[in-house]
Amino acid sequence: MAQHIVRQIHISLIKNRKSIAVAESCTGGILSGLLTQIGASSQYFILGIVAYSNKAKEIILKIPPSIIKKYGAVSKTTARLMAQNIRRIANVDFGIGITGIAGPKGASPGKPVGTVFVAIDSKKRKICKRFVFKGSRVLIRKKAALKAIELLKKAF
Repeated sequence: MAQHIVRQIHISLIKNRKSIAVAESCTGGILSGLLTQIGASSQYFILGIVAYSNKAKEIILKIPPSIIKKYGAVSKTTARLMAQNIRRIANVDFGIGITGIAGPKGASPGKPVGTVFVAIDSKKRKICKRFVFKGSRVLIRKKAALKAIELLKKAF
């Protein structure tokens, strides 16, 4: 299933001459790996960064520290800004931001392990969804990356 969706995205991005950049946190580069696993992905994949720490989110992605303090690094607001800012930084058609708690630690009130926010930003559409995935750290990270691919498909 994952291969099928990735191939569909690959074909759509090339056919429509669209470009993409991603800002990942909890997925640690898994999404970038999925988007670049097929040859010729350089036609659309421009930039992928892993902004794991709050400091990286602030310095590289220009997320104001006040936003992280008010809403948290794992929040809809932060995910939206990650997607928006990576799209602007890389000057691409689609920006994706993923932030979450893969576990086994890091949960807080209202944000259990498995909480992930995925945001897609384009000129036409802005999507941001909250998910709570079950499973191991490895599984949560994979599920989050695959969900980002599914949301990207919907953004076309």
